[in-house]
Amino acid sequence: MLSTHSLLPKLKKEYPQLLFAPGKQFAWSPDAHTVFYDESDPKNTGLLLHELAHGLLEHHDYSKDVELVAMETEAWDKAVELASSYGIDITEETVQDNLDTYREWLHARSTCPKCEATGYQSGKSEYTCVACGHVWRVNEARICALRRYSKK
Repeated sequence: MLSTHSLLPKLKKEYPQLLFAPGKQFAWSPDAHTVFYDESDPKNTGLLLHELAHGLLEHHDYSKDVELVAMETEAWDKAVELASSYGIDITEETVQDNLDTYREWLHARSTCPKCEATGYQSGKSEYTCVACGHVWRVNEARICALRRYSKK
């Protein structure tokens, strides 16, 4: 299995338009055109390729949470494609496990804090319940704990 350490020089050479830098976690920064990788996780080449895929697909911001889930799906599809050219195996189970974290995030954000029904996104950080009409705001919560705040 190729390690992140041995894969990085190849990626830097093949994708000179992108920067690669160590970070606290695997991430894509569209503003800095940088793929960040976690040096403490050298065997996770799949995540490295996934973040590279975001860069190659020119993923930036999203206005609806469901758009983020779509971008994540697209990036995993691209990562699987890239992996085959480097002899790396990204299993369907790995892809779905990672996508499940976003599906669970989306479900938690859209669950009404008043009646537990599923709501719809009515603004960038706002949801409305289809059952009881309650409106709530949510924080970013992709990395930190989800918070839901009822609007008055």
